[in-house]
Amino acid sequence: MRRFSKITVFTNLCLAGLLLVVGIVCFYPLGISTVSQQSEHVYYEGDRKSRYVSPMFHVYAGESYVSQILDVLDDYGVTATFFIGGCWADDYAGVLREIVLRGHELGNCGYFCLDPGKLSYERNQEEIRLCGELIQMLTGESMSLFSSPYGHDSDEVIKAAESLGYNVIQWSKDTTARQDQDMALIFERATDGVCGGDLVLMHPTAETVKALPSILQNYLENGLEPVRVSVNIAGVAQG
Repeated sequence: MRRFSKITVFTNLCLAGLLLVVGIVCFYPLGISTVSQQSEHVYYEGDRKSRYVSPMFHVYAGESYVSQILDVLDDYGVTATFFIGGCWADDYAGVLREIVLRGHELGNCGYFCLDPGKLSYERNQEEIRLCGELIQMLTGESMSLFSSPYGHDSDEVIKAAESLGYNVIQWSKDTTARQDQDMALIFERATDGVCGGDLVLMHPTAETVKALPSILQNYLENGLEPVRVSVNIAGVAQG
């Protein structure tokens, strides 16, 4: 009986130890968390200590409006960042080169502008790589910024972009110009509460062209300096 009791006590102690280990693993997972990985490579905003604000355009349609946007930016002496879809660049190489000639920054928006959240790591990598290679061939420009057309920043997207040398750019303000063809609403979403470090997503549409002069004027009147995305994020501490 005494021997049996000793065995029972030993068994219970082993079980208790095992449960303790399992509990530690569950509540304190090993390895680096997804959040800490993403924070080093994904930007939702730029330098909040600055007076910088960055108009950024996703371009995979609206070629005629791109040229009009370039004219407005010239009028205000502003350079911006254009995230280009590869299939668009293939069809409108002349407009693409005009963006570069006027001093603006190019970013990668994937080749077919598919939803990255629905793609594997390999397909995300292919989308980004093909777009980058085409744009470099057409303009001689290499890119370091990738922005998802649907705003996804899953592990597959981030790892694929990082493997190709890109930082992932999100945004702090979205005018959602594609869905809401309303100049007043686009202006409001681009300017309401705007402050240093904001990354403002726009799309080349007729209503964006109409709203853009007032948006830029608002920034300047509020002491903000419109700059490229790369300039805005340069002051953000990493890691």
